[in-house]
Amino acid sequence: MPVITRHESLPGTYTLTDELWLPRAIDDVFAFFADAYRLEEITPPWLHFHVQTPQPVPMYPGSLIDYRLRLHGIPIRWRTEISEWEPPYRFVDRQLRGPYRLWRHLHTFEVVNGGTLVRDRVDYSVPGGALVHRLFVRPDLNRIFQYRRQKLEQLLGTPAAPVTPTA
Repeated sequence: MPVITRHESLPGTYTLTDELWLPRAIDDVFAFFADAYRLEEITPPWLHFHVQTPQPVPMYPGSLIDYRLRLHGIPIRWRTEISEWEPPYRFVDRQLRGPYRLWRHLHTFEVVNGGTLVRDRVDYSVPGGALVHRLFVRPDLNRIFQYRRQKLEQLLGTPAAPVTPTA
């Protein structure tokens, strides 16, 4: 379950944290996240989320990725930039254009107990302040990250089958 708190030093900003352990090698898990189009699979259908940047999306610091979605029926265009890229341990995407005043999403990956611990930290700020956050944004983000967790467990939650050499 994601945890949302007020940001420790930026007024009007919130921090969402979540973590999920997956029984897969870090390289496999990072490769999944490195494919921008996989985001469509782990985003709830009610958002009508689609990557607009043509495939394949090269990932490196400075990569730009365009999306479109519907939020409460309102069409939204979203552009993010990959501001940090350190395979297979971490990357950061930040919103350049979209529904938030601030959106900075740190993804980290760590080898733990024979699998990979995936951690998310999203620092964000919303137009409309605390009331809009409490009534709309917080519940939406909770639903989105719960769905994301379920899909990741479904897609990556079983150990990869060992590769057997053919004779």
